[in-house]
Amino acid sequence: MYRAGYGVQQDYEESLRWFTKAAEQGHVLAQTIVGNKYAAGEGVQQDYKEAAKWYCKAAEQGEITAQLALGKMYYNVDGLKQDYNEAFKWYTKAAEQDNAEAQFCLGIMYRAGEGVSQDYNKAVEWFTKAAEQGLAEAQLLLGTMYVDGQGLTQDFVEAVEWITKSADQGYTLAQFALGTMYYNVDGLKQDYNEAFKWYSKAGEQGYAKAQTMLGRMYYDGEGVQQDYEKALRWLTKAAEQDNAEAQLYLGSIYYDGEGVQQDYEKALRWLTKAAEQGNAHAQLLLGTMCLKNEDYIEAYKWFILLQKNGTDTSVFRQTLQNKLRPNQITEAQRRAKEFDERK
Repeated sequence: MYRAGYGVQQDYEESLRWFTKAAEQGHVLAQTIVGNKYAAGEGVQQDYKEAAKWYCKAAEQGEITAQLALGKMYYNVDGLKQDYNEAFKWYTKAAEQDNAEAQFCLGIMYRAGEGVSQDYNKAVEWFTKAAEQGLAEAQLLLGTMYVDGQGLTQDFVEAVEWITKSADQGYTLAQFALGTMYYNVDGLKQDYNEAFKWYSKAGEQGYAKAQTMLGRMYYDGEGVQQDYEKALRWLTKAAEQDNAEAQLYLGSIYYDGEGVQQDYEKALRWLTKAAEQGNAHAQLLLGTMCLKNEDYIEAYKWFILLQKNGTDTSVFRQTLQNKLRPNQITEAQRRAKEFDERK
């Protein structure tokens, strides 16, 4: 009553006091609730160790929610020393009681080899249990394992079936994955209409990668009538979320002026944002732009950065070294260093 404010003024501290009295008498649900309160800092200062203490009391009595919470705390280092073995132990206890989220977490650990030997077969086993209970995240990863042929025979039909189940629940990562499969995955018939449909569902939920693909499809007229205005709208949505690919695409469009009025200022702004995230194509375009505009120091800076990132720019740099004085080269090197330190 004190927690929800039913019939009395809401009071988290008083709520904690009464739950603690019950928990100290061994009431398993009260122990879990007290653990939740310490973990969230509700009515008390946040204290993960105290939360773990109460979760452990409830978990040892077989309380599934507490077992799952303990597994997560040991796995994610929520105020505790990370311990995959403990995480695995508690996930297993909850999973064996058919908790779908714990089954999914076990699948993750088997797939990655965290706290246990890597075992794709076991990962598939636990993902399947969770997926059959309708857990969208498990359905997506099970579908992904069918795509990759990990722990089972590669099967794109099964992959699409499971990923579609996940996507139909509104899970954006699954919607994006389906879009990508229909767009360009080997072993599946390319279908731009289906790709566009699923990218749209994810994009409308704000998923930047899907918004980027929608922008590209509108720009190139893939699966939809070519529409530069809509392309720019979707790319801008993604770019404003700091998606480097969208920023690169926008910058390139404004630089080339194809389907939009050429605008070097906007091109420079978006390409710089992408370049600051380490996008090599953006850095190359910026270096080329600066070279064309005879801003040789800035051009040299970008070619230095590209070289450091593994792109051979020796021809460009040799050309610029013939145009720059030693102090200008030093300035370009300073700018490149400053850029690296700022990232």
